[in-house]
Amino acid sequence: MSVVELRGVVAVLGRFPALAGLDLTVAAGETVLVQGPNGGGKSTLLRLCAGLVVPTRGEARVLGFDLVVERHAVRRRVGLLGHATGLYDDLTVAENVIFWARAAGLGRAAEARANWALGRLGLDGPLADQAVRTVSAGQRRRTSLAALAVRRPDLWLLDEPHAGLDQEGRDVVDDLIGEAVAAGATVIVSSHELDRVRRLSPRVVTLAGGTLVGDRLGVVRDA
Repeated sequence: MSVVELRGVVAVLGRFPALAGLDLTVAAGETVLVQGPNGGGKSTLLRLCAGLVVPTRGEARVLGFDLVVERHAVRRRVGLLGHATGLYDDLTVAENVIFWARAAGLGRAAEARANWALGRLGLDGPLADQAVRTVSAGQRRRTSLAALAVRRPDLWLLDEPHAGLDQEGRDVVDDLIGEAVAAGATVIVSSHELDRVRRLSPRVVTLAGGTLVGDRLGVVRDA
């Protein structure tokens, strides 16, 4: 079963074609590392798969949903860790994670699941009661990760997930990725920390100029 199916996808941001005829298929349960130069289309690919960028041309389906007409339905089943935190500065660390647990429809289990995620990311104790605006950049990043992990999405979309984290935090990210895949999720990671992510991902695809120029399990073409 394919979780991501892109055929000739073009995505224009402003007047710039951030994706220029991209073909990519990702199967259920895969972990895929996306690499390439800055401006090559990596972040746009993740945002497209999250339903935040609309294809200008081509066919794009994620989790069976057409991204042109059903992208809002996709958002409920994917988790995106991007450059923006997705957090509410005036809420505490714990309140942010509980908010996303409830948004995922966890009902009465939301608080218990949030407590699990806070502990997993080292955010429990007094830190959980601090307003997000008062914590460090690394702690904000951990909070964003907890808010994603608590939802247990079918598709994890991670843009530089190790950025701003100490060694312990980076190891936790690796563990979360492994646990998500073991539970049946699909993970797409964009990262410049290639050695670290390659240990987690059996497949590496390369984007440049908004198109696929290499696939370690497929045919590598000249950029």
